[in-house]
Amino acid sequence: MDRTTGGAPTRPPHGVAGAVLLLGVLLAGAAPLIPLAVLVYRYEPELLPLFAVPLAVLVAAWRIARDRARDQLTDPLTDLPNRQALLLAAQEAIAEREEGYSVGLILLDLDRFRSLNDTLGHTAGDRLLVHIARRLHRALRSGGPAGSATRESIDDVFAGLPRHYRRGRPMVARMGGDEFAVLLPGINCPESLERVAKALIAELAAPIRLDGLLLVLEATAGVCVYPQHAQDAESLLRRADVAMGHAQRECSGVAQYDETQDADTPYRIGLLGDLRRALETGEVQLHYQPKVAFDGRVVGLEALLRWERPGQGRVSPDEFVGLAESSGLMPRLTDYVLEAAVGQLAYWRDLGLQVQVAVNVSPRDVLNPGFAQRVAGHLVRHQVPAHALQLEITERLLLDDSRRAADTLAELRGYGVGMSLDDFGTGHSSLVRLRSLPVGELKIDRSFVSRMVADDHDAAVVRCSVELAHSLGLTVVAEGVEDDETWERLHCMGVDAVQGWLVSAALPAEQATAWLRVHRTTTAPTVERLGAPPKLPSIIKPVPQQPAVKPAAQPATLPPALPPTLPRVLPPTVQAVQAMPAGQPVPAAPVEIKAPGAQTWARTRPQ
Repeated sequence: MDRTTGGAPTRPPHGVAGAVLLLGVLLAGAAPLIPLAVLVYRYEPELLPLFAVPLAVLVAAWRIARDRARDQLTDPLTDLPNRQALLLAAQEAIAEREEGYSVGLILLDLDRFRSLNDTLGHTAGDRLLVHIARRLHRALRSGGPAGSATRESIDDVFAGLPRHYRRGRPMVARMGGDEFAVLLPGINCPESLERVAKALIAELAAPIRLDGLLLVLEATAGVCVYPQHAQDAESLLRRADVAMGHAQRECSGVAQYDETQDADTPYRIGLLGDLRRALETGEVQLHYQPKVAFDGRVVGLEALLRWERPGQGRVSPDEFVGLAESSGLMPRLTDYVLEAAVGQLAYWRDLGLQVQVAVNVSPRDVLNPGFAQRVAGHLVRHQVPAHALQLEITERLLLDDSRRAADTLAELRGYGVGMSLDDFGTGHSSLVRLRSLPVGELKIDRSFVSRMVADDHDAAVVRCSVELAHSLGLTVVAEGVEDDETWERLHCMGVDAVQGWLVSAALPAEQATAWLRVHRTTTAPTVERLGAPPKLPSIIKPVPQQPAVKPAAQPATLPPALPPTLPRVLPPTVQAVQAMPAGQPVPAAPVEIKAPGAQTWARTRPQ
């Protein structure tokens, strides 16, 4: 529901103020008639009763205006105050707040009420809302039934409030639909407000008999406190709504307002505006972190986002990527990254550097219709073969819409685009869904790899992940490799490639180009075991075959590239046996032959 605030509402007069206002209206309306009434009284006194007609009209008009103003502040279904009345009450409570005490607001939402309303009908749903409104009003007015959790919590809270705030001042309002609000002036701390919210949820969970059915309702609450969480009445209402949304997403029942969960803070709004401008001006840069096999071959690079905000310094990718995803800017950011990464791939291929680049994509991108066509469009525009691009997805995609995601990924796979499952082990995916996805690579999350030397449990997780991936025909890449011992243990476990600071940090495009010239291999490695012939969509023109580019000669100052394997050298004992004359018996002595391909760390570690 829309909670934007219009003009400031006005409260209709009541009590002594209403009587004084009525008298003033009568006097003001009758003032022009007084001279005429004097003349009539002097010459035609029998006409004086006629002056009661305009006075009656004035009284009727005042009553209509009063009722209309009251209707503007009252919910017609439950007869509770509505949002405008709640806003007025919050403003008054903030103005009357005593030092050391706060103004608390609880926003309640009935879970799954829409399905209940559709099942029983709108009439029954309206009756249920009226019952809920009466229950909330009764619980706060009288403290709830004796011995109930509601009464005990509210009694405890009100015991610490100023005397004139105790009892009678809490206000229950209906925000619209199945949402209710409770305003508690003079609350002593947010924790007390949270206790009241939990007690009200317990009160609403009591069974309700409606049309012969016994219904049990569940609710979610968000709490917000002035001045700890908000600086005025409007922000108090909005941030209570943010807290309630967070409680619904986390299924926590009750949640306090947390600024980190609010996408509409001034800082985040400014950050989002700067991010939009940065995408237009090209301030967001891509850095590339290599992935290497244990024989020194470069099997690919991962494109990572970096953004230097003018005047603010570097912004964490987790911060601005999460902001882009929550604000709807993610498709634009993904297209920006794909365009930059595929363009860089085209540049490297012109230099004779045949590598694969991996790009992280959001689940929302994969579920967006036409995503596969957009990816293919970037490849065709830069004349880059599909197998040179790899898309990294996370396990969260398996939980959102696995069937739709699998169809999109299968279409991309049909074009020849590589697929990798990133951050494996940190989500909640099932093996059945993992098996259904057309991925060819599995990346073990750095949280397991970085601790596997010191923690046997993490080492067991890595070992099991490697065995599972290989049994499904997947290539395994370990992230976060930062020391020699981790490298050796991953090698022994059968991991196919590694990525981390031990190999190289994420490099800008220019430095990544120089790094690739030093470490390039003569043949492009096979990164994925799940092979599929590249095939572009029929509506897009196929990419013409590019002539082979002769690799540039290596400068004399650069170290030579590592060979895939060391040349086989026979031990001296075997050479002596081969040099013996024919027919001479061979002495019985143990002969130790080093296995082909066995190498030392100094020869296998990338330079």
